[in-house]
Amino acid sequence: MYFHNDNDPVLYAGSADMMVRSFDRRIESLFQVVDPTPKQQLINLLSYNLKDNVNSYVMQEDGSYEIKELWGDPPFNVHKAFFDITVDSVSEAELF
Repeated sequence: MYFHNDNDPVLYAGSADMMVRSFDRRIESLFQVVDPTPKQQLINLLSYNLKDNVNSYVMQEDGSYEIKELWGDPPFNVHKAFFDITVDSVSEAELF
């Protein structure tokens, strides 16, 4: 989870499937990410996933999904982008 927090991001990591059925059978937890390096790596990960316009779908009001349109932007494939990742690209990543 990412909270912008007036340009001082607060990030939490934990289980990706925090659902009611999971709470009945196991313990789910979240933890705050405070170390600057993994925090910035998570921001980059979120940034890349939000930027992806090749593998992404947009949920419509009726619950159906449509392929995300490029809207004139160059194609960005998150899976391919991770092969070209650099320390600089991670350190420069921003969400807002």
